[in-house]
Amino acid sequence: MNGNRIGGSVWRRLCIGGLIAVTAFAARAGEVTGAGSTFVYPMLAKWAATYYVKTGQQVNYQATGSGNGIKQIKAGNVDFGASDMPLKPEELRAAGLAQFPLVIGGVVPVINLDGIAPGQVRLTGPLLADIFLGKINDWSDPAIAAINPGIRFPAQRIVVVHRSDSSGTTFNWADYLSKVSTEWKNGVGAGTTVKWPVGIGANGNDGVAIYLKNVKGSIGYVELSYALQRRLSYASVQNRGGNYVTPTRESFSDAVASAAWQKSADFYQVATDAPDANAWPIAGVVFVIMPRTAKNPAATRSALAFFRWALNDGQADTRVENYVSLPPDLVRQVESYWDENIR
Repeated sequence: MNGNRIGGSVWRRLCIGGLIAVTAFAARAGEVTGAGSTFVYPMLAKWAATYYVKTGQQVNYQATGSGNGIKQIKAGNVDFGASDMPLKPEELRAAGLAQFPLVIGGVVPVINLDGIAPGQVRLTGPLLADIFLGKINDWSDPAIAAINPGIRFPAQRIVVVHRSDSSGTTFNWADYLSKVSTEWKNGVGAGTTVKWPVGIGANGNDGVAIYLKNVKGSIGYVELSYALQRRLSYASVQNRGGNYVTPTRESFSDAVASAAWQKSADFYQVATDAPDANAWPIAGVVFVIMPRTAKNPAATRSALAFFRWALNDGQADTRVENYVSLPPDLVRQVESYWDENIR
């Protein structure tokens, strides 16, 4: 992360805040509290540190996984939840909640094999599904070699690593596999938690990244920033157009370019397996979830002021952290949505 350039003591406090229990949120006057997505934590932490230096407003965010963020905002324990899995409009209304997109990123398959550079290994969606189903369990399998001419894979067992917590990163990963593999769709499906056929579970994006860093022959999935921070090798993946693409801000942006935001109630969109020829196939959008009628109006106003700053003045930070900012037209739609739906 790059937060060490902004107020070292503030950054340390934010990092510690990301590890404490949600029940420890006894919000002091003027504080904003949030919980959820580990996918977006590097970006939110960067924004929160910068915003604190500029305004003195503290935003405390707990990266506990999207499922927990949804649980905490439904229970009214935090001022906002963050989730990489959008809630359907009917669920939002039943719970008295609103949601809006905040930033775009991507889930990447990470592999730990000696001598393999980032993007060097090619994988397809069906091949990834077969690996995570346990049907392909050795790196020397002919199906892997067939699409990777020139790479000599070792006769080494594949160690699958997946999330053990309730995770929006898992939702996007499993949703993608459901779209490219009938067997995955019918046997495992998509959700913030799934019944994994094989593999070892780890908590949070960082927990998966740490495991992948230390276990030879492993494969797993994390948000791109976590792979870059720990210098992990990720694969290129064949998209719906048949092109092998690497995870970049540009390919993430292409993945959401065709999204019909104006036609989607409460911005409900899932960006996986996008049709654009250059799209990264496992892109993800992070959503903020807030009460439609605030229990703490002052905290709600402060939270929206933070998100307004992030979506406008804070956009330069997205490039530093390898996320993609929302297009200006979408930012205006989000701001109008606040006026109409959050009180």
